[in-house]
Amino acid sequence: MASLSCSRLAKSYGSRPVLADIDLEVPEGTLTAILGASGSGKTTLLRLVIGFIRPDAGVIEIGGTVVAEAGRVHVPPNKRNVGYVAQEGALFPHLTVAGNVAFGLAREQRRTSMRIAEMLDLVGLPRDYAERRPHQLSGGEQRRVALARALAPRPRIVLLDEPFSGLDAALRAETRAAVLSALAREGATAVLVTHDQSEALSMGREVAVLRDGRLVQTAPPSVLYRCPVDLEVAHFVGDAVVLPGTARAGAVETTLGTLRPRNPVADGAVRVMIRPEQIRFALGTQAEVVDRSYRGPDTLVQLALTGDDRATVLVRTFDQQVPAQGELVGLAVEGPVTVYPA
Repeated sequence: MASLSCSRLAKSYGSRPVLADIDLEVPEGTLTAILGASGSGKTTLLRLVIGFIRPDAGVIEIGGTVVAEAGRVHVPPNKRNVGYVAQEGALFPHLTVAGNVAFGLAREQRRTSMRIAEMLDLVGLPRDYAERRPHQLSGGEQRRVALARALAPRPRIVLLDEPFSGLDAALRAETRAAVLSALAREGATAVLVTHDQSEALSMGREVAVLRDGRLVQTAPPSVLYRCPVDLEVAHFVGDAVVLPGTARAGAVETTLGTLRPRNPVADGAVRVMIRPEQIRFALGTQAEVVDRSYRGPDTLVQLALTGDDRATVLVRTFDQQVPAQGELVGLAVEGPVTVYPA
């Protein structure tokens, strides 16, 4: 396995810029998740790393070796030793599971079933699946076979392009866990692209947010969630309550009381970002319950503050007893909040 480095990478299609000034470092043996909405440039970034397309500017290095430099170097895809797991697996329907897994192996390795059996073990599939066809597998099993095929040649980098799309919630979680386990056991360096926030936050050692072709923040999941670089990122990676406030002497005054900022802030008007799980029902600011959304382990409660602005507040609670619609309750905030200039 090897590290991946992208420096000032840019790509346009005609007059339309798709990526600009992309700087990305993925250390050897780690997984970085690229999180972005549809059309943000995620798949284009993967295609540049694989070598399917050439950058207009910038440099790509794999294991310290330049594999792409605009106008100077372009190592073809078959020479980069990069594994790729496409959306929905993209298995060859005419081949068995064994044939799919062995596809990228050298000819002499294909003659023995040792590596195939090893890869099936790695991704948690029974060895007798080797003779099955893709149509005989569930969606999650197909994704595992696709991962086994990508890992079989021992690539330097593994790229995963929305590998869990189309799976139901339970199968998605099970397949995600199997993929993470397989990558860890191989010590693989991996890049996952996804539009699913929970997927990115749960899988990546670091998460890079791609917006309109630019990486706006790269950070460990906990930092990204608690300290998003701006309010747009805050809303993109999770539910967020945003209220006006006034910063003064290291504290912030809001309609929910005096709060402690997590980040340094100058005195004056500010915007305060609070995660719904930080807000508790308590004695304090009055709010009216507007709506409730039961989600199994937790309930998301929408409230309107009783002040003049009737600001909307979300509370995520794990309590079994939830206030009824129309009920007046008090609210309090636990822990520090993230503050932005007004």
